[in-house]
Amino acid sequence: MRGVLLPVLALLVVLGLGLGVRKVFAAGSHEGVINSKEGVAIHGYDPVAYFTLGRPVQGSPEHAYVWAEAEWHFADQTHRDLFAADPERYAPQYGGYCAWAVSNRSLADIDPNAWHIEDGRLFLNYNNRLNRRFVSDLPARIQQADENWPTIQERLAE
Repeated sequence: MRGVLLPVLALLVVLGLGLGVRKVFAAGSHEGVINSKEGVAIHGYDPVAYFTLGRPVQGSPEHAYVWAEAEWHFADQTHRDLFAADPERYAPQYGGYCAWAVSNRSLADIDPNAWHIEDGRLFLNYNNRLNRRFVSDLPARIQQADENWPTIQERLAE
């Protein structure tokens, strides 16, 4: 099974199955991309809830905010306002793509229930198994993903 996962992830990147890619020009950061489906980031989950409630919470279009050319949904107006005041604090790393995949120079969609916060940074992953693998070697995985992300961003922004 392990030998199959990376080729499958690579195939997802090549075919673009289910991954919406939006070019972004966020203030205070370089050009990048947000993983969105039909223009909605992180499957409509509230990014602030991971920090304030310690768990994933489905957001609502009633409390939407557009940032980085994607629509972000929130559980309530308070979370929306927190995000609007400092989106880079709450937005997931690597444009909301799977952190484990980015650490392996690849891309994959995410499961909003597969997440980890480290040093104030939200990391989302493809599934809980990959989330455990990412967290088991956290410093090395973060370093690899941080190094790989600018090249991946350039490729996607073309």
